[in-house]
Amino acid sequence: MKTIILHSQDLTTAQLVSQQIGADIQKRRTHFRFITDKTIDLKALREAFKLDFNFLPESFLASQVSLLVSDMDSTLINIECIDEIADFANLKPQVASITERAMQGELDFDSSLAERVALLEGLDVSVLEKVYTNKLQVNSGGKALIEFLHKRQIKSAVVSGGFTYFADRLAQDISLDYSRANILAVDNGRLTGVTQGPIINAQAKADFVNELCQQHALSTSQVIVVGDGANDLAMMEVAGLSVAYHAKPIVAEQADIAINVGGLDKIIDLFDE
Repeated sequence: MKTIILHSQDLTTAQLVSQQIGADIQKRRTHFRFITDKTIDLKALREAFKLDFNFLPESFLASQVSLLVSDMDSTLINIECIDEIADFANLKPQVASITERAMQGELDFDSSLAERVALLEGLDVSVLEKVYTNKLQVNSGGKALIEFLHKRQIKSAVVSGGFTYFADRLAQDISLDYSRANILAVDNGRLTGVTQGPIINAQAKADFVNELCQQHALSTSQVIVVGDGANDLAMMEVAGLSVAYHAKPIVAEQADIAINVGGLDKIIDLFDE
């Protein structure tokens, strides 16, 4: 038997889905579920109703989840920080194009990061504050998700191929337990065009998940990982459950759960609330 989650609270829609797939409705606080042994085309349901539908993996045990790790740019927050920094150098289209290709998996992440950061050389460090204050927002449902995790005593972390200035500050502002990202080198108040220390790439993200598991004596099966780009695939692969959030096709195709319409709070539906 398969459990289908309809990430919606609309009863009329649930009734239409029930009729279409021939399965009874199970109402939950935040969503609806259907149990069926039939072959169901989720892609067709998603296209027909313009809503999020997912199969709940049989191996997923919500009661065992102890850690959620999320990518930052375009996942937990609404922007790609490096693109917005580049806007202050009038280079946003050029940098954004590289970012997009890297997230699609078309470019090597390390070299593409170095290329983009080099274009920021000479910018006053004050632009970081401007980006954080004026452009960065937590994506829809993100704060509700973090509050839910706190109530469940589930640890939370953000890991990013972006920069510590944003990841560390975000973690403090929305009460995440951990953060990790790249360090932008600064000299005399200006960006030098390079990063310091190891690059937080796909493997480093996966290593961070494993590191947190070791620190808290957890199995990776107790971890949910959320991401949107190709450099998130390695950490999604080691996690017990992977969630693609408004993700690139290469990520959505490989993740256990895909959220393409709703906000981050749709992840709460997985806990059978």
